[in-house]
Amino acid sequence: MRSLACLVMLVTILPGPATIARADSAGSVRVIVNAKNPAARLDRRFVADAFLKKRTRWDDDEQIQPVDLGQRSAERAEFSHEVLDRDVSSVRRYWAQQVFSGRGVPPPEVSSDADVVRYVAEHPGGIGYVSSGAGLTGVKTVDVE
Repeated sequence: MRSLACLVMLVTILPGPATIARADSAGSVRVIVNAKNPAARLDRRFVADAFLKKRTRWDDDEQIQPVDLGQRSAERAEFSHEVLDRDVSSVRRYWAQQVFSGRGVPPPEVSSDADVVRYVAEHPGGIGYVSSGAGLTGVKTVDVE
């Protein structure tokens, strides 16, 4: 029984392959940034650090402003797993600890792809993720490697 528990724990914490790696890959979540952001490609660790607010500035010193979809969103689950290497519950626990210790607050949550696009378009340092079918007015997709 203990071996099974260790195996389950190991499988849960090992990072999976980054299926979100290409902004143009069909059927996956797309990472988006403000249309004026010069980035065309971002390192997966940079994106994870931006969403966990371990990194707060873009290379041009613009403040990074991440936005999340709601906790029940399939896109959020995929993004959390593929980019953050955590499930949504684990991310929630991380933010509960940050808030409790006074070290930070989570990114705002919005309820739809359109809301994510709007937020990112309105914030020069905005970064978010949307489903592959979302309209992208005022934003652009970036490759995550």
